[in-house]
Amino acid sequence: MTAPAMTERQKKWFATVQANLEAKTGRPLAVWVDILKGCPETRPRAQAAWLKATHGIGANHAAMILDAARPADTLGWSDAEGLRTALWAEPRSLAALEAVERIAADLDAIIVSQRKGYTAFSREVQFAAMRPLKGGAARLAMKLDPEESERLSAPSRNESWSERLTAVVELDGPGAVNTELADLFARAAGNG
Repeated sequence: MTAPAMTERQKKWFATVQANLEAKTGRPLAVWVDILKGCPETRPRAQAAWLKATHGIGANHAAMILDAARPADTLGWSDAEGLRTALWAEPRSLAALEAVERIAADLDAIIVSQRKGYTAFSREVQFAAMRPLKGGAARLAMKLDPEESERLSAPSRNESWSERLTAVVELDGPGAVNTELADLFARAAGNG
């Protein structure tokens, strides 16, 4: 397992969430893992909802409890390589991601981190995220005004990434990652 890539700000935030779990709930993480064993639900979202409804646990603490309760053979948030392999299984969408990662590599201080449902790009804060779509396409969201380019549009659905990502572009493969997209990505990075 590889440790997740995080900005200093993200590391501090996660450390604060961990440190505050017992203070806010009155119980340490190990006790919450045991409590979760009594949950009648089996799916993670349903378990998180049960923790909230039954015990008043917020989303961040529920995610921490669920991650700690998962067996070692499942993909947790700290298994970046496994999450990436599972998410980006389609070769054409993976090639589009790799093209965007090459753009990111040309910029200073960009941290690429893998989540279960998307790949995040951050500086101090997340400024872009990308997830595969069916058929080998991908959706790239950035912290930009959608009016900055005809290629951009406002998100039409709720995504699991940050609400600060206000412009999206659909990529039908690696060929859609061109000079214009590199410029937009760099501008979004300047916003993050």
